[in-house]
Amino acid sequence: MKGFDPKFRDFPDYILGITQEIWEGRAIATLHDYYAQDIIVRSPSSVVRGNGGVIAATMATLAEFPDRQLLGEDVIWSGTPEAGMLSSHRILSVATHTGDGVYGRATGRKLVYRVIADCHARNNTIDDEWLIRDQSAIVQQMGWIPEDYARDLITREGGPEACVKPCSPDNDIVGPYTGTGNADPWGEKLADILMRIMGADMAVIGSEYDRAAHLEYPGHKTVHGATEATHFWMGLRAAFPSARFAIHHRIGRADPDMPPRAAIRWSLTGKHDGWGIFGRPTGAAVHVMGITHAEFGRHGSGPVQLRREWTLFDETAIWKQIHLATGLV
Repeated sequence: MKGFDPKFRDFPDYILGITQEIWEGRAIATLHDYYAQDIIVRSPSSVVRGNGGVIAATMATLAEFPDRQLLGEDVIWSGTPEAGMLSSHRILSVATHTGDGVYGRATGRKLVYRVIADCHARNNTIDDEWLIRDQSAIVQQMGWIPEDYARDLITREGGPEACVKPCSPDNDIVGPYTGTGNADPWGEKLADILMRIMGADMAVIGSEYDRAAHLEYPGHKTVHGATEATHFWMGLRAAFPSARFAIHHRIGRADPDMPPRAAIRWSLTGKHDGWGIFGRPTGAAVHVMGITHAEFGRHGSGPVQLRREWTLFDETAIWKQIHLATGLV
C-alpha cells in the first residue's frame, strides 16, 4: 500500500486497525495523524469540518460510553493507494451508557447498534467521510421514541433557530473525494435493484431477494424474507413519493473466501408528502442520507439472489427536519 504505514497489510486492515486503535486502544491523539486537519464529516444530523470537532466528539462519546467496542463486520472498498481509496465500513457497536452526555443522564443501559462509514483515504490519512449511525436504535434502547427524541434535541440545542441543522444539499460541502466507486457488476446489480425499488417496481424484491434473506434495518430491526423487505422499502418510499432518488457511490467486490457483495450510498431529497413510516404527510422538505450493503449468492443451480442486506439511515434526523419545517417542537 504505497503511502500507507507498512504495519497495515491492506486497506481493510488499515480501516479496521485504526478504528480499534483510536476507540478501543484510546489512542485518540492518533487522529492528528490518521485524519486530515480540514476533514469533512457528513452525517445525517450535521456537516462538520475540521479534525478538532472529530477529536472532541470522540472523547465525548467515550466519556458517555467508556466500554464501547466497535466490531468491524465488513469493509467494502474501491480505488488504489495512488489515486485514493474509499471504504464502506460496517460496524456493530456494543456499549454501556455509564456517563452523562448528549443522551442525558447515565442510565446503565447496554446498547447494540450499527454504524456505516464511507471514508476516503490517501497517504495514510482520511480526508473525507460520510457516516450514518443508527440513532433510532440508540434512543429506543434508551427508552425514547425517535420522534420525541428529535423534538427534545431541538430544544436542548437552543430551539429551531440555534439548533444544529441536519445535512442537506444546501449545507453540504464538496470535499476532496469526488469519485463514484467502481464498475464491478455486483455494485451495478445492487444499484439496479435499488433504482427499481425507488421507481415503484416493488416486484423486483420478489425476484431478486432470496425468500429467506436476512435483513438489518434502522432501529436495529432484524427481519427476514422478501415480504419484510417489501414492507420496509414500501414504507420509506411511500413517505416521500415525489422525492428524487439518487445514487452517489457504488462499490462491488468479489473477494476470495467472501460472498459477492456491494455497497451503495444513496439519498432521497424532496417533500414528506405521503403516508408511510413517518406518519401523516407534512409537506416538510427532507433529505435522507442512506447506505445499503448487500451480499449475493445462490442455492445449488438456482438464480443468484440477494441473501443478506444492511440498510441504514437516521430516523431521528428525518424527524428533526419534519419538526423544524412544521414548527411542532
